[in-house]
Amino acid sequence: MSILQAVLLGLLQGLAEFLPISSSGHLAIFQNLFHVGNGTEDLFLFDILLHLGTLISIFVAFHKDIWKLITEFFAMLHDIVMNIVNKINGKESVRIIRTGYRKFVVMVIISTIPTGIIGILLKDITEAASATLIMPGIFLLMTAALLFIADRAAEGEKNPKTATYLDSVILGVAQGIATLPGISRSGTTITAALLCGFEKKYAVKYSFIMSIPAVVGACVLEISDAKGTVLEPAYVVGMIVAAVSGLLAIKVMIKVVSNAKLIYFSIYTWILGISMIIYSLAV
Repeated sequence: MSILQAVLLGLLQGLAEFLPISSSGHLAIFQNLFHVGNGTEDLFLFDILLHLGTLISIFVAFHKDIWKLITEFFAMLHDIVMNIVNKINGKESVRIIRTGYRKFVVMVIISTIPTGIIGILLKDITEAASATLIMPGIFLLMTAALLFIADRAAEGEKNPKTATYLDSVILGVAQGIATLPGISRSGTTITAALLCGFEKKYAVKYSFIMSIPAVVGACVLEISDAKGTVLEPAYVVGMIVAAVSGLLAIKVMIKVVSNAKLIYFSIYTWILGISMIIYSLAV
């Protein structure tokens, strides 16, 4: 893989992972058009590094929230152990989920379950669809429709304290479906969050933070496939580009959702989807 290819793929991953235009769809289109990785090299390690780059951008953008979630997670574990001890000693137990951040932790865990199940069930379909241009094109049209709906969703009032566990299940299902190439993960989950009545800033924050377990899980599953792959300098370059462009995309996305400007991304994905369908039928 050349440095230029790595930079382009890193840029695609970073921007398309967080902007609602589908990173998997764009990568599938890029790889099909330019024949990157089609029987010439294994890209499992490169894919892992690209996802690591986007993870870095999430941790940088939401470092305060993520640190709070981590500390509250371990505090919850401590309280659970103490409640067991208190029960044995006949003492009163303390309430485990008593803050918004603790509820946020539990909701992310709940969302991860349907995401993982659906991701495993759709694995073969996703791989087959990624090898074509017509399927990402069709799924991009679905993304365009979702963004059109999201842009017209009313401002919600739900925050970490008032959101429900059913909301987390719905968002987890949405994220699982978004493993299909062309269906934007951020676009799908943010749309679902807005329709569930989330505040716009909380919808974006929840969408990105809940992707962390899913991305880590996907990388872990690919580690065995990446064994024996040589770490090329181009791979590291791609990871850095993905991290920097991803951080920029997150900041842009927060403003876009707050100002109800998703319609522009809807138009873009509609045009790209139609173009890919026409191209795939013409060649």
